[in-house]
Amino acid sequence: MITTLHEQRTASLPQAQADGESLWLTRDDILLATGWDWKPEGLCQGDICLPLPLPRGREAALVRGNRLDIAGLWQAFGHPVVHDAGGQTWVLGTGAADRARVLASGQAPDFALPDLQGREHRLSDHRGRKVLLATWSSW
Repeated sequence: MITTLHEQRTASLPQAQADGESLWLTRDDILLATGWDWKPEGLCQGDICLPLPLPRGREAALVRGNRLDIAGLWQAFGHPVVHDAGGQTWVLGTGAADRARVLASGQAPDFALPDLQGREHRLSDHRGRKVLLATWSSW
């Protein structure tokens, strides 16, 4: 079983196939791993679609029947990809340009943390208000 990590998503993909630096996923696996839907027009989230950057001759390198090399495609989009030595765990990262845009906005990404009673609190619940986040560690 192959595990992928992408942003705040972890997916276990029993049908995924690792082959060297390639990670071959089906349409269902791509949706599960990334939240993007592989359609004829490209990778889509809702109404937004990114055409697959397949230069002539690369189609065969990135598509095998009903599978797409998501690692090769991810790198073509300018995003980092790393995996463990056995090819069982893959991280589909976010590129520096995307991170820079988020940082330039001055807004922290949304996240959730539990309080001492175990109730979950989301940063987005406090939008428009100043928030002080104090952290500590017992180790």
